[in-house]
Amino acid sequence: MTDNAIEAKFNQRVAFHKYSVAHITLFISFVLSGCTSLRGASRVIGSMLSFLELGQPVPSWYSGRLWLLRLGYYKLHREQEWADDWIWIVDHTVQSGSEKCLVILGVRQSKLPENELYLSYEDAEPIALLPVTHSNGEIVYRQLTQTIEKTGPPREIIGDHGTDIKSGIERFCRDHEQTCYIYDIKHKGAAILKRELKNDPHWSEFIQLAAQTGKKVQQTCLSALAPPNQRSKARYMNVDKLVKWGQEKLCYLDMLKSEPDDRFPPRQADDKLGWLNEYRDHLTEWQDLIEVVKTVEGYIKFVGIYHDSHIDLKEDPIFSPHTDRAKRVGEELLTFIEEQSLKAKPGERLLGSSEIIESVFGKLKNLEQDQVKSGFTAMLLSLAAVVSKTS
Repeated sequence: MTDNAIEAKFNQRVAFHKYSVAHITLFISFVLSGCTSLRGASRVIGSMLSFLELGQPVPSWYSGRLWLLRLGYYKLHREQEWADDWIWIVDHTVQSGSEKCLVILGVRQSKLPENELYLSYEDAEPIALLPVTHSNGEIVYRQLTQTIEKTGPPREIIGDHGTDIKSGIERFCRDHEQTCYIYDIKHKGAAILKRELKNDPHWSEFIQLAAQTGKKVQQTCLSALAPPNQRSKARYMNVDKLVKWGQEKLCYLDMLKSEPDDRFPPRQADDKLGWLNEYRDHLTEWQDLIEVVKTVEGYIKFVGIYHDSHIDLKEDPIFSPHTDRAKRVGEELLTFIEEQSLKAKPGERLLGSSEIIESVFGKLKNLEQDQVKSGFTAMLLSLAAVVSKTS
C-alpha cells in the first residue's frame, strides 16, 4: 500500500466525527484483538502515526471508549434472526455492590463449527444484558421470557446450577417444551471435585500445609518453589495447579538427592518441602481424579452432547481412569452425559460447555480494570462489543 493510499484511509471520515474510519477501526482492533487497554490503544496509535509520519491527530482513550460502547450498543440492539435453533449461553456476572447482571449469549445450531465445538468470540452473539439488584428464580424466568422477543424460544439453554438460574431455566423449559436445559460440563466437574475433596481430610491438610509453605518461603531463596496462590472463589476449578505443584516439587526433591542444585540448598529445600513425601500416594490419586474430570470436560467441549456420546467417550482411549476413586467418578460422569444426551434429538448435537461466557467475563474485567470496584458502569456495553463479528 502506497503512502498516498494510507493517507487516504485516514482522511475518510464519518459525518460529524473528528476522527477517520481508520482511527476508529485501529482503536477497536487494538482493544478487542490486541488485548490492549484503552489508554494503551491510544498510545499505540500515537506511536504508529508518529513512526509513519502521517501527521494525523491521535485519539484519546476517552474517544476510543465511546467508540467501543457505541459498537457494543449496536451489537446488542441490532435485530437478530428469529429461528428455532438458537442456543442461549446464560450466566450471571457480579462486581462490587448489590447488582448482578444476567448475560445471555447466543449461537445458532446451524452455525456451530463443523468439526469441533470450541467457540470463539466471533461465533457468539450478544442477546441480552440484564442488570438487577436482586435475583431469584422468578426474576430469571421473567428475564428469559422477555428475551424470546429477540430470537424466539431457544432449542437449548446452557448454564450452571446456581439456585436462581437453575430455578428460572427449569420453569422456562416447562413452558417451552422445545427448549432443553444443559448443565455446563465444567461446573459439573467442579461440583464433583468439590464433593470428593472437601470431604477428604488429607486434602484439607494438604492445602493448609501448602499455604503455610508459601508464607515460609516467600522471602527466602526458595521463593521460586512456592505453591500457586489458592483462589477463594471457584477454587475447585483450579485444583489441578496445586496438585501439579506438589508432584513437580516431589520430583525435584528426589532429583536433589543425586544432583544437588546450588540455587536451592538441599537441606533447606527438604526442611520446607519435605512434608510432601507424606502425600506422594495421595497426590497420585488426586491427579488421576482430576485427569478423568478434565478428560471428560475436554471431550464434551470438543464434540458436544448427542445420542450415545457417553458410549463414544467410554470407548475412547483417552478415557482411562486408574484408581478406584477415579473409576467411580468416571462412571458418574458417564451417567451424567447419558442423561444429558437423552435431551438431544436423533442426529442433533447440543453444546455441552459454556466456557465461552466465562472467557468473555474475564475480558470484561480486563477492560474495566479498577472500575470493577465501583460496580457496573457503562463499560458493561463493552461485553457486547467483544463478541460476534466486527465489520
